[in-house]
Amino acid sequence: MHTVKEAALITGLTEHAVRFYTDKGLVPSVQRNENNIRLFDEESINWLHGVKCLKQSGMPIEVIKTYVDLCLEGESTIPQRSLLMMEHKEAALVKLEEAKRHVAHLVQKTALYQAILEHRTPDTTNPGNWDKIQHMHSDVFYSPSV
Repeated sequence: MHTVKEAALITGLTEHAVRFYTDKGLVPSVQRNENNIRLFDEESINWLHGVKCLKQSGMPIEVIKTYVDLCLEGESTIPQRSLLMMEHKEAALVKLEEAKRHVAHLVQKTALYQAILEHRTPDTTNPGNWDKIQHMHSDVFYSPSV
């Protein structure tokens, strides 16, 4: 049996994460001794590794809990677990596309700032100056109020 500290060392998690995951019911095989101290057997360590893997994929704790509960029900839940993973993958792909859009926007902005720093273009980035100049960025079009 392993203590929280040992479980953390074995899994590469922090002691705080080990406690948090057990408190959230993500380690169903964790045991407690007469002093209510958590004790982890090999199965508990496996659950911690599994939770860590799912968390590293960006899966929310609530979804991990659903996954754990389905695992506890057995092999009959493989279709539901598969669907859960597919849905999580789709959500991750949506986030990836959003991140790509953010990066593309930042590439444009950093290029604009470089041009401003090199005095190749006036500073059009400060909204406080937009009444003095008319400009168009790919994301903003200034038109003076009438």
